[in-house]
Amino acid sequence: MARVSVVLSRICNGALYLAGIGMVAMTALVAYQVFSRFVLNSSPSWTETSAIMLMNWFIFLGAAVGVRENYHMGFDVLLYVLPKGSKGALRTLSDLIALGFGFGMVWYGCKLVGLTWHTIIPALELPGGFDYLPLVAGGVLICLFSAERVALRLSGADIDKDINLEDVPEMPAVQEA
Repeated sequence: MARVSVVLSRICNGALYLAGIGMVAMTALVAYQVFSRFVLNSSPSWTETSAIMLMNWFIFLGAAVGVRENYHMGFDVLLYVLPKGSKGALRTLSDLIALGFGFGMVWYGCKLVGLTWHTIIPALELPGGFDYLPLVAGGVLICLFSAERVALRLSGADIDKDINLEDVPEMPAVQEA
């Protein structure tokens, strides 16, 4: 299990870096589009479509990283009210729900890719299925990361770190002038 976690950790880091690069690239494309439209008075047609496609990639890759790092939605309010023994069960349930959503993303994303592959994205001259590949890739990663979290928890690994409010430093009060 340790080897699998190392590989998934590298995949997670790669996804995080790709998402970051995609966000920077999208920002550059939008800046180029604004510059072209308002300064050069000639906006290229491919920039908006490319920016949206990059946004899809960094959203779904970032969501998958969030699942692995336990930043996805869960039962956080209940975790602080219920006894300590039930926390692992709720987090496992949360991870299984994320796994189900990931599976749905893969299943229906593959259907969308298949249905639209023979169409063309006019501005990019790419198959239409490219629009849905981020959905499938993000779904695969969410499935992998959710399954890893469940397996680690069932093997006894301590992956559930609670926030200890005693460790949070006090912030000094703001003084008014």
